[in-house]
Amino acid sequence: MDAEAALAWLDTIIPAQTGERLSDLQKVILQQVWLGRKYLDIAHSYGCTEGHAKDAGSQLWKLLSQVLRQKITKSNCRETLERCLRKTSVISNLLDYSRSPHNSTPKPENTNFIGRKEAIAHLNTLVDRGAKVIVIQGEGGLGKTTLAQQYLQMQEFELVLELLMAKETQNITPVERVVEEWLKQDFHEEPGVEFGVTLGRLKRQLHSRRIGVLIDNLEPALDRQGRLIAPHRNYVELLRVLADARVQSVTLITSRDRFCESGLNVDRYRLPGLDRTAWQQFFSNHGLAMDLPTLQIMHRTYGGNAKAMGILCGSIQEDFDSDMAVYWQENHADPLAATDLKNLVVSQINRLQTLDPQAYRLLCRLGCYRYQDIPTIPSQGMFCLLWDVSPCQHRQIITSLRNRSLVECHKGEYWLHPVIRAEAIAHLRSSDEWEIANHKAAEFWTDGMQKIETFKDALQALEAYYHYIGINEFELAGKVILKSRNNQWQQFLPLGSTLYRMGLIQPILTAINQVASNIQDDKKIIELYNILGDLYWITGKINSAINCQEKTISLATQALKSLVPQPENKHTVYYLRMLEVDSLLSIGIYKIDLWELETSAKLFQQVIYLAQNTDHHRWVEKASVCLALVNSYLGLCDAAYALADMAYHNITKENLVVTGRFAYFMQILGQTYVNLRNFEKANEMLCQALTFAEESHYMQVKAKTLNSLAEINRQQADFESALTNHLEAIELLDKIGAKCDLAEAYFQFGLTYQKMAKPDKSQVNFNHAIQLFTEIKAPKQVEKISIIACSEKSQV
Repeated sequence: MDAEAALAWLDTIIPAQTGERLSDLQKVILQQVWLGRKYLDIAHSYGCTEGHAKDAGSQLWKLLSQVLRQKITKSNCRETLERCLRKTSVISNLLDYSRSPHNSTPKPENTNFIGRKEAIAHLNTLVDRGAKVIVIQGEGGLGKTTLAQQYLQMQEFELVLELLMAKETQNITPVERVVEEWLKQDFHEEPGVEFGVTLGRLKRQLHSRRIGVLIDNLEPALDRQGRLIAPHRNYVELLRVLADARVQSVTLITSRDRFCESGLNVDRYRLPGLDRTAWQQFFSNHGLAMDLPTLQIMHRTYGGNAKAMGILCGSIQEDFDSDMAVYWQENHADPLAATDLKNLVVSQINRLQTLDPQAYRLLCRLGCYRYQDIPTIPSQGMFCLLWDVSPCQHRQIITSLRNRSLVECHKGEYWLHPVIRAEAIAHLRSSDEWEIANHKAAEFWTDGMQKIETFKDALQALEAYYHYIGINEFELAGKVILKSRNNQWQQFLPLGSTLYRMGLIQPILTAINQVASNIQDDKKIIELYNILGDLYWITGKINSAINCQEKTISLATQALKSLVPQPENKHTVYYLRMLEVDSLLSIGIYKIDLWELETSAKLFQQVIYLAQNTDHHRWVEKASVCLALVNSYLGLCDAAYALADMAYHNITKENLVVTGRFAYFMQILGQTYVNLRNFEKANEMLCQALTFAEESHYMQVKAKTLNSLAEINRQQADFESALTNHLEAIELLDKIGAKCDLAEAYFQFGLTYQKMAKPDKSQVNFNHAIQLFTEIKAPKQVEKISIIACSEKSQV
């Protein structure tokens, strides 16, 4: 079953029912989605923006849903169309039609992927026998990665997940982060708080969908015995999930070293070199003057190594006018270089140094890039490393590397083969350009990212941090975390704050802890602790969060005392005061979660006192909303009403909902009106907050808002709507791991069942809330819920 058959069928039924026809872009979208492609890749291949592709896709799914009379989405279109096609009696005719010359353009043959029919057949045999994880082993340059990628593409999986293992052991990405990214970006599902929960969610996806997985270049994560090294033993747990007999996935692992984890059920395939026929076909495809005796000697010398074949071809074309015999006559006398790919690469790099010193320097400098989270480098990333060369020569130098097969390229994106990169790093580290190359690369990533709207934007901005860490520039690494940019929430926030809102909590925690003790700039340290506090709060470690904010306040106060009142210090004073009031506000919010309401109220009053009639008046508005909420919990209704109505007036007057900056506090204001039983204003604020949260994917605000709306439903005896909102809020909060909010959601769920006179179900939810608040170390919350739960038991 293929996409062409589906398109042929749709071309017959859509016009008949609607009078419409699919646009060229919609046809491309259907074909590419059928193969598991993402909108960004589709947009690049078609030549349009990602947004335009998404709009066209949305119209396509609506049209197909109308025609087929069932819900069609990007994720289920292939499965649904295949099912419909099977039910159609003319399926065989359609398949024949889709393959006919007038309806299908043959795909061009990949002239670089040759000689691997036996390898493909061997992998097919292993998969047919039930293999779930296959390790493709062989020395560098044999073509392990190319084989794995081609095989997974040929199988037409719904989705292919790729993990490009770091080339250096110290740069290996923790498996927890890898699986989190897969869930968020590829399955659109939030990871769990605990790694075991996250793996469970991945496993459910692998049970229900046919997925291909590539783990490339595993050897940096292996020790001498072929076992995963101690810092990354959790990769064993991921592989155990991938090897489960019940999953529909197939995982291919490439490695130079033998993989020897005895507790895992994996199959192994030792990849041989290409045979002489494949070499002959490759050189013929590239227009070289063939000399069969020379080819036979070269093939035997290099063991059929695929990468060696490509490097030789490039060198023969570029430097010997495509004459194989002349090339070998000049180079055959160096048998050491000829018997080992690494030596061949060294030889090629040394020769490049002689023939093209500028291209040689660029090749070495390219070793500074990690090719990990961002596996390819755009042209501008190459240009920035040519700081000492005229721009008019940039393209020529890059072409020199491409012609010699020393740099890989696809659609304007570049990367180094692992073997070549290893040599490039060695040359770069031994030169006097290691530091400046990393500086230039870091500046490229920083200057090239002016606004963060997507997950990829965030990762690219963070790349600069790793370059500075690599040269022990901790101050500059900290500056990367603290650099403020506009983001998708129309806020101007430091990179660290934006990243944790997008779910990249672990890398930022690691990054801040790595640099904090090595930074001398007091202002940076203060800012880092402020961000770190919010990170701990998000993960439910409230006491650690409070400690960080208190440290921020203490350090900011000390810094303010040491400043001499001078005009040039005005901005520094402003910023330190801002951090001070922001940390006080944060602690006040944390205290609400601990149900320490009196302390929380004093903190908000302190913020209002410090920020009133100053440049930090925005914090007065935020603190006033929070104080209104606390007063409503304390039963101080008149005070709560006065503050809430003032905030309501400011929000509606200034139309703050347009930017979404105030969304979190609009939700708090809505909850305040719920507590005050003014359901009309509560519903207005909450609906506005919900609209923004859904548009910007601000899941915490959405979940808290749904929880508040459920309370309104309960008060109005609309129990069906209340239960729906409760369940959706709990599901969202569980996915993002917001422990405090999740505990409150279970508590409110219990109250709804209590009002419905269902004591068993209410008690179950009260117990969930008590367990979570106990883990958070919020005894007053536990006491509050326990009293309510016990009173219900006594009534029963």
